[in-house]
Amino acid sequence: MIVGTAGHIDHGKTSLVTALTGVAGDRLKEEKRRGITIDLGFAFLPLPDGSTLGFIDVPGHERFVHTMVAGASGIDIALLAVAADDGVMPQTREHLAILDLLQIGRGVIAITKADLATPERLSEVSAQIREATAGTVLDGAEILPVSSVSGQGVDRLREWLVAEAKALGERATDGRFRLAVDRSFTLAGIGVVVTGTVLSGVVRVKDQVLVSPSGLSARVRSLHAQNREVEAGRAGDRCALNLAGEGISKEAIRRGDMVIDPFLHAPTERIDARLRLLPGEPKPVGQWFPARLHHGATEVGARVVLLDGEQLLPGHAADVQLVLDKPIAAASLDRFVLRDVSAQRTIGGGQFFDLRAPTRQRRTAARETQRAALALSDPREAFAALLDAPPFAWDLAAFARDRALSASKRNEVADALSPILFHADEQSIAIGHSHWHSFVEGLVERLDAFHAANPDLQGMGREKLRVSLQPKLPPAAFSLALQHADVTGRVVRDGAFVRLTSHSLHMSPEREALWQRVAPLLGGDVRFRPPRVRDVAGLLARPEQDIRQLMKFAARLGLVDEVAHDHFFLRPTMHDMVLIAADLAAHAADGSFTAAQFRDRIDSGRKVAIQILEFFDRQRVTLNRGTLRRVQLQYIDLYGPVP
Repeated sequence: MIVGTAGHIDHGKTSLVTALTGVAGDRLKEEKRRGITIDLGFAFLPLPDGSTLGFIDVPGHERFVHTMVAGASGIDIALLAVAADDGVMPQTREHLAILDLLQIGRGVIAITKADLATPERLSEVSAQIREATAGTVLDGAEILPVSSVSGQGVDRLREWLVAEAKALGERATDGRFRLAVDRSFTLAGIGVVVTGTVLSGVVRVKDQVLVSPSGLSARVRSLHAQNREVEAGRAGDRCALNLAGEGISKEAIRRGDMVIDPFLHAPTERIDARLRLLPGEPKPVGQWFPARLHHGATEVGARVVLLDGEQLLPGHAADVQLVLDKPIAAASLDRFVLRDVSAQRTIGGGQFFDLRAPTRQRRTAARETQRAALALSDPREAFAALLDAPPFAWDLAAFARDRALSASKRNEVADALSPILFHADEQSIAIGHSHWHSFVEGLVERLDAFHAANPDLQGMGREKLRVSLQPKLPPAAFSLALQHADVTGRVVRDGAFVRLTSHSLHMSPEREALWQRVAPLLGGDVRFRPPRVRDVAGLLARPEQDIRQLMKFAARLGLVDEVAHDHFFLRPTMHDMVLIAADLAAHAADGSFTAAQFRDRIDSGRKVAIQILEFFDRQRVTLNRGTLRRVQLQYIDLYGPVP
């Protein structure tokens, strides 16, 4: 459990922490020389039950408010200090506003230097505090007069904090691990150490973790939680992690980074959020308003895009899109603070909703429905609402990642809602049952209409069909949907085409007889370099036009594919060549292969190999990247089942 101080400069925050714990929070020479806190200070109070109460002491000077925000982001209990001689001051109000924006709902207010004040003065300061905290998270909070010099009220404050910590209990640890880094340094004989507050989950010695947004991989060699060496740190702990790994150094890990479960790594630079503008702001916020975003311990430039109206008035809240100068590591429902670009004042703050916000169509009714669903705090309720929001198909894996949900919590959501799920690549595309039935009926109706308009065509192009349906599934999920039991009895996949089982084309007896003579010429040892139409016509002593018409019709039947003009390959041969390309990619370190490698495997000329690969590019089986190609696994079943 973490207690964080707040309050104006020189209001006795550090002295109070020292009186409560016996540990001096100020650690820098410059801090000791100037008598003020510049960076975050930390102290720990062992409790009789064996647990430890951690303290984060933040700066009160206005120039270091950004550091205060970094410290406040991970605290459970706020300890607001107000000096009896000064009363409520500007940084008192700004720190209070930050606590309110971060929704630090538990707290106590200490009137420090109480030994220097009369009872009348203490009453006057208490009244100031009640006025300042009215309507905030600390409205009605306990107010305790204390003196770090005489010890007045310190024991009572300590007892209050201990009782509150016990009442709050430990944070839930069913999320995935996230630690907000506020310090990175090197210790002789130990190596790189990072410190911060564990925001969610559990970390253990020997765990593999990842530094985000940089993506550096690391291993936890050892860790301290609440200033003691332990085997595991959990949500709510102040932790120091000794990290090791390639590229890991104190310069490579900076304040504002996150050390996370590798599953969570997906930095974002465009976020839809709810922003509340403080009532004291001198003017409204307009479109593309520049600001500084504070989240966890990070600070980054941001532009505010209003999603409703053209300005946000002081004291009001609205949905906005935050466009960041650089990516950050975050989770949905994290809270944030906005300050002006000159770092002079806090202007507002709020909560993240969607970490994958779109660049276009931001103001549509569909987006409004999606944001409303994502704003729900309960993951089951939020995902259920998403399944009823356009496009009615959502990636459960991405939802769980962005909310830092554990695997068990994600499974609970899936079990409670029991959607139709398609696991493709790293996605788990979910569709509610009612929308799935609409999808299947829409699929059949679309194909039926296509066949009626095009009776002489083999079927509808798979990609054209996919983009015409709602829900619009990703390609890999669409491929799996066509194999679902609700679909397979009514629909047939035929290479790059899809048709109804009731739709078929048939050769005339004359064409069938000719095909039986042509097919063997395209197979066997020459299947990867079959003769062209002109050559087949010569071998059979038939007019080219007859052979060409036959091959075109055979292509509509799905027997062959025209890779290049008048160059047809049997469908099983196409399937074999796709599997060869996939095998080349699978055995390459970077998943890429060259045309020369493919040519050698099929033992053909370079020109034919290039024509085949360009055909695969058009069918999206491969992606051409200069001289290299990659295979798109979601399309390798175009010409036959994948073993």
